[in-house]
Amino acid sequence: MPRTLRLLAITALMLGVTAASTDDPIAVNWSVVARIREEGLQRSRVMDFESYMTDVLGARLTMSRDMQRAQQWAAAEMSRIGLVNVTREPFMDFGVTWDNEYVSLHLLEPDYTPMTGYPIAHTNGTHGKVTAEAVLVDLQSRADLEKYRGRLRDKAVLVTPPVAINTDAMAAGTPRLTETDLAALERTVIAPARPAPPRTVRNPDVLTALEKVEFYAAEGVAVVLQSDGGGVGFVRGFSRPGSREDGWSRAGMLASPAIVAVTPEHYNRMWRLLARGIPVKVEVEVRNRIGERVEQAANLIGEIPGTDLKDEVVMLGAHFDTWHASPNSSDNTSGVAVALEAARILKAIGVKPRRTIRVALWNGEEQGLWGSRAYVRTHFGSPRDSLHPPTAAHEKFSAYFNQDYGAGQYRGIYLQGNEGARAMLTAWMAPFRDFGMTTVSNQSVGSTDHVPFDDAGLPGFQFIQDRLAGSAGHTNLDYLETINPNDLMKNAVVMAAYVYHAAMADQRVPRKNR
Repeated sequence: MPRTLRLLAITALMLGVTAASTDDPIAVNWSVVARIREEGLQRSRVMDFESYMTDVLGARLTMSRDMQRAQQWAAAEMSRIGLVNVTREPFMDFGVTWDNEYVSLHLLEPDYTPMTGYPIAHTNGTHGKVTAEAVLVDLQSRADLEKYRGRLRDKAVLVTPPVAINTDAMAAGTPRLTETDLAALERTVIAPARPAPPRTVRNPDVLTALEKVEFYAAEGVAVVLQSDGGGVGFVRGFSRPGSREDGWSRAGMLASPAIVAVTPEHYNRMWRLLARGIPVKVEVEVRNRIGERVEQAANLIGEIPGTDLKDEVVMLGAHFDTWHASPNSSDNTSGVAVALEAARILKAIGVKPRRTIRVALWNGEEQGLWGSRAYVRTHFGSPRDSLHPPTAAHEKFSAYFNQDYGAGQYRGIYLQGNEGARAMLTAWMAPFRDFGMTTVSNQSVGSTDHVPFDDAGLPGFQFIQDRLAGSAGHTNLDYLETINPNDLMKNAVVMAAYVYHAAMADQRVPRKNR
């Protein structure tokens, strides 16, 4: 029997599709699903949300004025949708604000070229327009310090090796998940164990990234130039080394040299010229606005109130923060748009959920899941955390559903090793076979906001998503043009249906046996 027909047959047996009993705790409410589909596919606003966040709000670095302004819009939008108890909930002191206001980068000699680059977050600016001679620096060990000491003042230093670009991968593109890919995910019934990271003993003679930055600052370099991009036109730039350790402090930012990440083509050209012994001169100006006082980062929370089980909770969400070189349309503006649209759909069709449905737009995810971890710790606690033991809300929590792995269409869901939830999550997938959503994998995935829930013994899930050609998360090229509107429309419909069924089921989503 073909795989698709086999899956449909299994689902029909599980659900009793021809005559689903209303007493079935995991039965699909096909009537409500039809209304969700109609609202989400025929009157969708998901691209309105996506476009506004991308084109108007732009980048939203954690603890930036840009993020604070964006949260004001999002809170108002959540209220317009009809969510209640919309709250900006602070979760930690997150240092001072940092916003890039201006960057200009030019190759002056031996041939004029405008170049593309973005400052690394939480660094200082150049204090005006700077014209500087470029030099190559290979600073690895403490022995190298003397080689460069006294030679770098007012220089533009290139500190990373040339970037290799995999042109074969570019030609191959990024295909969507095939039936073979999905079958492999489904057949891996014993998830591979994650190997423990190897223990390393730091060689004290090898300089850390922070020690290198401190040396450049002490030597009075004009600007540090680097490139970590792996694709044509990509600029990847994250945060200054040491920024987390000093608590994103004003002093740490002011003490840093200006550091600019440059697109590989422009960076590699400068590197090759210098390697040939040909002088290179650049003109750089970077203006960064650095806050005066420590402020608190916050999550955004809104609710659709429950009815007879209102003290129990089902959550959906995505991280609102981004890196700063682009609006990050895929990572994770797309997830926020899907979460808002799923909530809008449920409000638009007038559902009265039994459990409270709570929408969370997280902050601080890119720095290490700070917002979602703090929320779980504060509201639910964990059996594994002696300082924050389980609260009363921990027992009454049902499930959290997350989107973060780009803007690709949902093709299934990861169980996160929670076999007890398989029947429910498989059943609720049945109305979306025509979307290509067919796979339940027992595997666990990490690095995003469902993980703190899972770590606390709560059901937290991430959907299996297609990887899309053109996706450029964490780069300067993550704009609206990389988004497939149909994918986001379908994702919002699926998200709304999963959340609805979890909120209406007679029983909460089962938890792992630990």
